[in-house]
Amino acid sequence: MTNNKNKTIPIMDKAAASVKKSVSGLYDFLSSFCYIWWLEMKSTVKDEGVLIFFLLVPLAYPLLYSWIYNNEVVRDVPVAIVDLSHSAASREFIRSFDASPDVRAAYYCNNLQEAKDLVGHQAVKGVLYFPENFDRALGRGEQAHVGVYCDMSLMLTYKAIYQTAQTVALELNSERLKHKSFSFTERDEEINTEPLAVDAEAIFNTTGGYGNAILPGVLILILQQTLLLGIGLSAGTARENNRFQDLVPIGKHYNGILRIVLGKSFCYFMIYCVMAAYVTMAVPYFFGFTMLAHASDLFWLLLPYLLAVIFFGMTVSCLVRYRENVMLLVVFTSVPLLFLTGASWPQSNIPGYWQGFSWLIPSTFGVRGYLRIASMGGTLDDILPEVRTLWIQAVIYFTTTCFVYRFQIINARKHAIAHYEMIQNKIKKAREEKVQKENKG
Repeated sequence: MTNNKNKTIPIMDKAAASVKKSVSGLYDFLSSFCYIWWLEMKSTVKDEGVLIFFLLVPLAYPLLYSWIYNNEVVRDVPVAIVDLSHSAASREFIRSFDASPDVRAAYYCNNLQEAKDLVGHQAVKGVLYFPENFDRALGRGEQAHVGVYCDMSLMLTYKAIYQTAQTVALELNSERLKHKSFSFTERDEEINTEPLAVDAEAIFNTTGGYGNAILPGVLILILQQTLLLGIGLSAGTARENNRFQDLVPIGKHYNGILRIVLGKSFCYFMIYCVMAAYVTMAVPYFFGFTMLAHASDLFWLLLPYLLAVIFFGMTVSCLVRYRENVMLLVVFTSVPLLFLTGASWPQSNIPGYWQGFSWLIPSTFGVRGYLRIASMGGTLDDILPEVRTLWIQAVIYFTTTCFVYRFQIINARKHAIAHYEMIQNKIKKAREEKVQKENKG
């Protein structure tokens, strides 16, 4: 029995030592993780540039953008009328045109040059032009023309003028066709002039404005761009403060890849959980934009989206050598990335190679998923392809981030060793010179 006990004691000691080592390793990991997280949070608060992109811009920019698009449609757009026909048909067209809530006949001009001068002075936003042969062409059964000239500097005014003129022309055209349909009853006239009755009702964008159409995609893109700018600025600051221009300093807390990546990313994730909730839920509520998403569906979309953007930004940050570089890398891409999402440009018209490039960017699937659940009333099942793609991106970019920081750790150690060897060589050389002087003396 004594021999059995003697054999058992070393085994128990090994198990206890293994458990103690595991606990010690876990403690070191958590200690380094918390230290890196706290250091990153402190540098975020102290760095004015990072603070602006992480807090001020996500708070203020959506409000400014939403305020600009708050009036989604324009009313009483001033238009100059040039009526060279002076006929009953042209006056009827003008009355119907002026009766629309979107436009108003502000000026009556004798020629087109007077109307152009008014447009040049911004007194009107468009011109409605009736040629001399307008009534004559209608009387002969020929095709008559009405000229519509619009100021293209603002799409809302162009839309109001052009659509109103088109609607009035279609209504007057159907009324004139009734007299030539040779029908016996009013019902026959309706069928001959309008064989297919169309009642258009907006399903998703009920206001027909640019705010409900564009703003949801812009809000999601703001989250990505500000995160990339903040992470890039933080990386540039870290390199500028480092003696060897390395992204990772030398220290006992920076001797592991996971603790560095998770510590930094957890800091960014904590901040942007609040920012994402504010941007995607509070801002649409403030300005009355369409918001049909449930909180749970929004959570499962934003969770992989934020992780994918954070790790994507940490991967790209390895290219940032100075703080100013991130502005050149990120800012100019905002408009192209918005087009690539398909929110403001038809996805079917985007070339294949550009669509392939858009799959690398988290905002592509984040914007599409958010539009489906916020503007179209979709559920989590409807955006599963986008959610799965975002999770795949998060995993891929997490892996690339680990590789980037592994490379940075190796470089930092090489630079530290080279610096240490240089100092040792200087000390050795100084000693040799001292010995030589003493020997000569």
